[in-house]
Amino acid sequence: MASTTTTISSIPAASVRESVERVPWYVWCAVLGVTSAMIGGQWDISWHRSIGRDTFWTPAHLAIYMCGVLAGLSCGYLILATTFGNFSHLRSTAVKMWGFEAPLGAFIAAWGGVAMLTSAPFDNWWHSAYGLDVKILSPPHVFLILGNLAVNTGTLILILGMMNRARDEFRNKLDWLFLYIGGVVLIGLMLMIMEFSWHAMMHNGVYYRVVCMVVPLVLAGVARASGKRWAATTVAAVYWLFWAGMGWILPLFPAEPKLGPVYHHVTQFVPPEFPMLLFIPALALDLLWSRTRDWNLWKKAAVSAILFLGVLMAVQWPFADFLNSAAAQNWFFHMNIFDYNVRPTSILARHVFVAPDAPSVFRTQIALAAVLGTLTIRLGFAWGDWMRRVRR
Repeated sequence: MASTTTTISSIPAASVRESVERVPWYVWCAVLGVTSAMIGGQWDISWHRSIGRDTFWTPAHLAIYMCGVLAGLSCGYLILATTFGNFSHLRSTAVKMWGFEAPLGAFIAAWGGVAMLTSAPFDNWWHSAYGLDVKILSPPHVFLILGNLAVNTGTLILILGMMNRARDEFRNKLDWLFLYIGGVVLIGLMLMIMEFSWHAMMHNGVYYRVVCMVVPLVLAGVARASGKRWAATTVAAVYWLFWAGMGWILPLFPAEPKLGPVYHHVTQFVPPEFPMLLFIPALALDLLWSRTRDWNLWKKAAVSAILFLGVLMAVQWPFADFLNSAAAQNWFFHMNIFDYNVRPTSILARHVFVAPDAPSVFRTQIALAAVLGTLTIRLGFAWGDWMRRVRR
């Protein structure tokens, strides 16, 4: 494994070993872990919507917590091995914390893995105390999601440190892996705002405000740190492909409610809603950023936010109309598959929108979306500039 350090440009040539330019096993473990959590998260939500929370030991839960196991063990080993053992050669690219030495991303991902595993008994107790099926954003779920985001971010930074030290083809390989993890981070955040981003809310201002608080941050930060021209589009495409893929795969498997009351007959796993078309506003941002490299960052952030919001509204508003139409009630868009507890009188079953905002409220929400988008994009630029400097 020592040969993986040969791409570090800051180490004197005499101390650099012959490079095989290979992604280390602990990075692949972390990538496998975040992928497992990504699949398990969507599967678990579908389990709740199709079956109900019947037991803690569901395959979906095990897939989620496997992320904590893989990240905790691999990054924990990396910390110990860098400090005391086989990876002592990595100390030149490590940070020090509480007497231990390791790459920065390893500390963040290891903490996230521990947080994820710690949340498991808390979640089990919460369900026993307050009900078997509760909201997505319950306290133990939030702690679990924060732990998972820490694993994702730590993995992102772990790859980033190697990428910023690498050259040529190896850097290109790591850059693609970096964009994939950026897409995973976006998926995790989209799961957090799932309760505020149903298609039935896409004609209301709160939907656009919430999306502008979350999505541009990831797109701006990852694109700024990456060397790829279409970085934001790639990140959004990872989200779209995964989300759509789970929507097509999950209904292939049988499921039956084990909790009540049952208002809708379910015979298969309920898929997530069809993904938002975020790759279109992301493409607009990539085109803008490629032509405004010398702009003042606040000016660029403000124009980017308005562009993102405008393209999002232009795309998602009519697409929401389509999703509520009969043309979307098929296996591809799966808008005819509902949770077991969806009442026949609900807006989802009737394919109608949430009551629209008053015009003044809608204008206020859109103005807030533009302001929040500007702030999150500017923050994303700062985050991206910091990531470009990461070497450890």
